[in-house]
Amino acid sequence: MTYGWAILIIAIVLVALFSLNLFNPYTFAPKASPGSCQIIRPNGPGSNIFVSAVGLCNNEIPQYVARFNGQTSYVNLSSNPSILGGTFTVSFWIRMSVFPNQSDLQISVDPVSVAGDGCNGSFNIVINQSGNIQANQCSIVVNYVSPKPLAIGSYAFVTVTHTQGNPVTLYINGVLVGESGVGVSYANTGPYWIGDGPHGHVNGIFSNVQIYNTSLSPGAVNTLYNEGIGGAPVDIQNLAGWWPLNGNAKDYSGNGNNGVPTNVFFTSNWENGYSTPP
Repeated sequence: MTYGWAILIIAIVLVALFSLNLFNPYTFAPKASPGSCQIIRPNGPGSNIFVSAVGLCNNEIPQYVARFNGQTSYVNLSSNPSILGGTFTVSFWIRMSVFPNQSDLQISVDPVSVAGDGCNGSFNIVINQSGNIQANQCSIVVNYVSPKPLAIGSYAFVTVTHTQGNPVTLYINGVLVGESGVGVSYANTGPYWIGDGPHGHVNGIFSNVQIYNTSLSPGAVNTLYNEGIGGAPVDIQNLAGWWPLNGNAKDYSGNGNNGVPTNVFFTSNWENGYSTPP
């Protein structure tokens, strides 16, 4: 009986330590502090002359990520990143806590509005109740979804690329999983949000949001995924905005498009559900 009580106590202690995330290999790993890596543009925002990355830019995991409460959390960008000619890439890491009740909850940046379509809708990256990623073009949902839904409590790397007049492509964890099947055109009108949209708010975690004014190649997308959740931008010349969300909502692309967070909690306890890309 004594041994039984001892084993029970040990089991309880182990469960408590596990709940505190002490067995996660990332819990005690070195983590990059806010702003430890950033892009410098000596000739001002939008300039590509002598652009360089400075600081700790070796893809260290972040100290913080941004937690959104699903009700009132969002980041509004103070100015619009320049996306030239409607050709762009949007990428981010996300861990959903709860899937939305609605079928088209926006979960990312709202980068562009449809050109010449006569409506005020925008191009949104959305998620449905089953965890499928979709694209919402004005009032028309672009006809692709990911073949494997996102999993509650697990991180995923989502990338959407588009070249003006061509299909929109979707990547999950660096792998192409679908495209719109038709060519579409957009104009850079904004506005820009992270975690908010016309149908609701994100309930989960965002990290490392990047926007490029070019359509990254499949190889570049895969490289960005393999860098992990703390990955630095892969094309600083065409980087329009970079929000690591590592402790703040500042734009570290050198373009000055800082975000204004509302009811966003920057947490250092984020490791559960994350694993290093293979």
